[in-house]
Amino acid sequence: MSRESGKIEALLDIMARLRDPDGGCPWDLEQDFASIAPYTIEEAYEVADAIERGDMDDLKDELGDLLLQVVFHAQMAKEEGRFDFSGVVQAICEKMIRRHPHVFGDEEQRSAGAVKGRWEEIKAEEKAAKGLAQTSILDDVPLALPALARAIKLQNRAARVGFDWPDTSLVIDKLNEEMLELSAEVAKGGDPDRLEDEMGDLLFVYANLARHMKVDPEAALRRANAKFRRRFGRIEEKLAERALTPEQSTLEEMDALWNEAKAEERKR
Repeated sequence: MSRESGKIEALLDIMARLRDPDGGCPWDLEQDFASIAPYTIEEAYEVADAIERGDMDDLKDELGDLLLQVVFHAQMAKEEGRFDFSGVVQAICEKMIRRHPHVFGDEEQRSAGAVKGRWEEIKAEEKAAKGLAQTSILDDVPLALPALARAIKLQNRAARVGFDWPDTSLVIDKLNEEMLELSAEVAKGGDPDRLEDEMGDLLFVYANLARHMKVDPEAALRRANAKFRRRFGRIEEKLAERALTPEQSTLEEMDALWNEAKAEERKR
């Protein structure tokens, strides 16, 4: 088995060995596409996290972990006689060339005017060739996407045919309307189904507002999460200086420390 550093063949050999029924890894042998899929998603998020932190060493490691997921799926497909890693590479190479006629095509295709809108046209042609004709422009927005990301994609698709708010202020008006509807539902006693429905509407409009403001809502929420984690950590530090834990403190005490943490950050 080749282990030459930096060669994709080495990783393919390692995965084949791990999946070998004769002496392979019991855990790897138990896996299938469905059981590995959550890890694939998790690794993609860890890549995004390393990028957001600007940690290039970590990014290198996380990209390796993500590549391993591709190799894992390809190895399982090879075992079933469906395709292998080289087939994955060939498919993406052909797709990228096909979808960039303005780069790889003839002189007419490479003209600037041929670029606009061609990506989606070519995707539609590919689906039609596979017998996957769409009945709706929303058909190919993946269900498995994170909800906020899927909301943005659905909204972008609808916007292409003119179904969109013409002005950001109108989205804010809609946001206020949805907040009032949620408040009214809470005042009625809060039926769980109705509350979930109204909260979903509110979050959908928040996503739409982010789209209009050209803000990635996933990135914005990750940033808010990091801020909360940082400030709450500061509360814990300050309490520890008093030999206290959050459980031994009142909400008022922690809220005051939260405001101190905010003030400290603003001075930096």
